[in-house]
Amino acid sequence: MGHKKRKTTENSVGVGTPALMQLEEAGISFTIYTYKHDTLHETEGFGLEGAAQIDKDPNSMYKTLLVDIGERPGHDLVTAVVPVTCHLNLKQLAATVGVKKAQMADPDVAQKQTGYVVGGISPLGQKMKHVTVLDESMLNFEEVLISGGRRGLSVGVSPLELQELLGAKIAPIAAQGSHPL
Repeated sequence: MGHKKRKTTENSVGVGTPALMQLEEAGISFTIYTYKHDTLHETEGFGLEGAAQIDKDPNSMYKTLLVDIGERPGHDLVTAVVPVTCHLNLKQLAATVGVKKAQMADPDVAQKQTGYVVGGISPLGQKMKHVTVLDESMLNFEEVLISGGRRGLSVGVSPLELQELLGAKIAPIAAQGSHPL
């Protein structure tokens, strides 16, 4: 377990996930953090497990969730990124993207749309591009950790560079209280 600072396009972890490739192609500096995933911690949430192992403030670690906002399930999706210490406020997310209702996307749909497994979904390098909303709490940190595209792999990035790269909206979409979603 550890971390490596990346500023070049050389693949130093041997895993060229689409998320890492997108950061490299954009020339954005990032730090790779790895940890050992333990299935016994899945009820706590992957992010809390990772924050403990890499000795990072869990408030600076973010999870990526796919949310269904359409009339037909699985057709209109939004990517939401909130702290691992919080859960997603679906009503606030719906208001942010201008719809009446939002619900969590089916995990199979999320995996198919992003190309990642649940617990390793990154807002970067998704197979299908979605509107992305980042929780405003990101702006409290110089570096935030997001999924690098697989379980046990997190990437530390500047929240402003992440917002710019994704063309993301920033809004208050997190609600207090840890939740495994």
